Amino acid sequence: MKTNTLSPFRMKKLSLGLLSALILISCGKDASSVEAIIESGNVEEIKARKEELNKQQLELSAQIEKLTEAVEQLEPSSRFALVTTIELQDTLFRHFAEVQGDVATDENIIIYPETAGVLKDVRVTEGQKVRKGQILAVIDDGGLSSELARLETQVALAKTTFERQARLWEQKIGSEIQYLQAKSNYEALQNSVQQMKSQIERSIVRAPFNGVIDETMAEQGQVVSPGQVQLFRIVNLNDMYVQADVPENYLSQISEGTDVRVQIPSIGKEFEAEIGLVGNTINPSNRSFNIQVAIPNEEGRIKPNQIATLLLNDYTNEKAIIVPENAVQQNAEGENIVFILQQEGENKIAKKVVVETGLVSNNKIEIRSGLEPGQELIVQGSRGLRDGQEVKVRN
Repeated sequence: MKTNTLSPFRMKKLSLGLLSALILISCGKDASSVEAIIESGNVEEIKARKEELNKQQLELSAQIEKLTEAVEQLEPSSRFALVTTIELQDTLFRHFAEVQGDVATDENIIIYPETAGVLKDVRVTEGQKVRKGQILAVIDDGGLSSELARLETQVALAKTTFERQARLWEQKIGSEIQYLQAKSNYEALQNSVQQMKSQIERSIVRAPFNGVIDETMAEQGQVVSPGQVQLFRIVNLNDMYVQADVPENYLSQISEGTDVRVQIPSIGKEFEAEIGLVGNTINPSNRSFNIQVAIPNEEGRIKPNQIATLLLNDYTNEKAIIVPENAVQQNAEGENIVFILQQEGENKIAKKVVVETGLVSNNKIEIRSGLEPGQELIVQGSRGLRDGQEVKVRN
């Protein structure tokens, strides 16, 4: 007598076909009648139809469950959870604390005039690069240049008189008082010339350092005065740094030379740098201390007052076991657990392991106890696993 046995493939095909037929028969027959019942507005009839459909749904669910059981019996491997694994090893782990800061530069100033007068000559424009000592503008000196020329003429005469009187005095001709008077007059006129030059120099506005004219604030012909009228803003974009306030509890973990990552979100830049300055006082209002981190700016795209993010390396473990954060779960007792892969004969099973976790950085979490290098950690497919469940690995 010959017995017909369904192959797993035919069983799957039969189950899918039966399920599709049941759904099509149910939906095709009922779709139009449901719409008609709803349009009729008969509440009792609507409730009755709803109850009938609920019963059909329960029957379909029961049939689907039976078909699933049949497939699992014919194909035992379908019961295995599909997982992926990674091999654990000692890894450098660095944790970074994140703080917000601002880009700054010490060479970002507003230039004021040193003397009062009419701004008669503006020699630079906004965006222009200037060198230290370059003339930016000239203020009318009010006739001081003419007075200087007169004094220089007097100095020349006084110098000639003094030199002649000195030669006579060396020859013991004339009196000592004449020599001293000539010397005193010459030196006094020299001092007057120097003072006059100093006053005239104050009417010339020069660049205090190499930089860029960021803004011109006064116009040619305008009357200016010291401490009241702003002339220019000049900025040096080469010596830039980020300054930030760091919470007081990080004081023991951060010092000059501590590694830091600097991120400038507005331009998509990131730098590896070191802390160059740590403040020596704690701000009582927010319990923080100030730090500064120098950053490069070869392209000139970084500007003062830009927002920056500092990632401070506050913890390092050179031989750490780290795992993806989503591989760690919590059980009902609040314990942190992971699943590792173990071989039992020809089968691979998932073994639950309780672990002690450490810090988290960049979606990776440090495991301080519970795991060893060389073990295979189940990553994808770990959710919903049971301790001792057979699994199938597909890496």
